[in-house]
Amino acid sequence: QVRLVESGGGLVQAGGSLTLSCAGSGRTFSNSGMAWFRQAPEKEREFVAFIIPSGNTTWYGDFVEGRFTISRDNAKNTLYLQMKSLKPEDTALYYCGADAYGLHGSGGARYWGQGTQVTVSS
Repeated sequence: QVRLVESGGGLVQAGGSLTLSCAGSGRTFSNSGMAWFRQAPEKEREFVAFIIPSGNTTWYGDFVEGRFTISRDNAKNTLYLQMKSLKPEDTALYYCGADAYGLHGSGGARYWGQGTQVTVSS
C-alpha cells in the first residue's frame, strides 16, 4: 500500500521557520516528480512547490518569493519543505503529493498524504 506521511507542522510566530517532511512507503518515489500543496480554510488547494526526480530542478508558486525550499532524499524516500520568513497568510494544511502532474507539477498528484497543519501567528 502506497503511503505518504507528512510531519513537521506546528504553530510558529510570523517571521519564524519550519521544515516539513513527507515520508513515502509502499514503493520507491525516486522516479516520481513530487510536490507540496496547501489548503487554507474556505480556500482552494494551492500549489506550493515541485521537484523533479533527480532533485536538480524545482518550481515554486508565485507567493513563495524565495522563502521556501523543496528538497528530497531519494535514499530515504523522503520529501522536504523548508519554510522561512513565515507569514500569517501561510497558515494552511500542507500536503505532499507524489507522481505530480500538470505544468511544473502544479496540477495535482496521483498520491497524497493526509496533511500537516501549519499555523503562523501574527
